[in-house]
Amino acid sequence: MEDAPRIDKWLWSVRLFKTRTLAASVCRAGKIKLNGEPVKPSRSIKAGDVISFRSGPIIRTLLVESFPPSRVSAKLVPEFCTDLTPPEEYEKLKLAEAAERPFFHSGKGRPTKRDRRKLDGLTG
Repeated sequence: MEDAPRIDKWLWSVRLFKTRTLAASVCRAGKIKLNGEPVKPSRSIKAGDVISFRSGPIIRTLLVESFPPSRVSAKLVPEFCTDLTPPEEYEKLKLAEAAERPFFHSGKGRPTKRDRRKLDGLTG
C-alpha cells in the first residue's frame, strides 16, 4: 500500500466499516470528518490525522497511527489507530443501551408463559 491511503480504504481496513463501499458512501454523505472537515472517500490521510464520525448514539474520534497493508484482524486494530473518544460518549452509549427494551417478543406467535412473566417483570 502507498504511503497515503484513501480514507475509505483505511476505514474499511481497520474494521470501522464492514465494507469499503459502505465506508465510501458514509464519506460521500459528509459524515466522516478529517481534522474537523467533511471529506470525500478519495481523500488521502497521513499519520497524525484525527478522524471523527457518528457510530450509533456516540461520536467516535480516532487518531491515525499508521496504515495496514490490507484489512487486519480485530486484535491488530490498536496498532493502526488510537481511540480519542471521550469517556462521556461511552456513557451515552451505556445509557442508550439501558434505555432500550431488554425484551422484545420475536413475533413467532403467542408469547409463552415464560415470555409473559418476563414482560410482567418489566411493567410491574
